[in-house]
Amino acid sequence: MNLCWYCGTEAVVSGKIARKEICPKCKMSVKCCRNCGFFDTAAPKQCREPAAENVSDKEGANFCEYFEFLERGDRISRSSSQASRKKFDSLFKK
Repeated sequence: MNLCWYCGTEAVVSGKIARKEICPKCKMSVKCCRNCGFFDTAAPKQCREPAAENVSDKEGANFCEYFEFLERGDRISRSSSQASRKKFDSLFKK
C-alpha cells in the first residue's frame, strides 16, 4: 500500500509519479525521500541507493531518478506515531 509519509493517507499511484504530485489530504509532496524505499536515516546521504545524488530537503519534491514508492502494510498517522513516542519515553521515567 502506498501511504503518505506525513499523514498516512493512501496515495493512488498509476505509473510514474510526477515531481509535483501532492497528497490530497495534507498537501505534502508525494515524490520525496521520505516516501522512497531507499530512504534510510542510517545510510550515507540518508539513501541506500549509492548512485543517487544528495537531496538536502528529504520532505520536499525532488527529481531523483531512483525514486521507488515505499510500500507500507499498515496505515500510519502522525498522531499515532507521536502517541507511540510518548509511551516509549514514559518507559524511562521514574
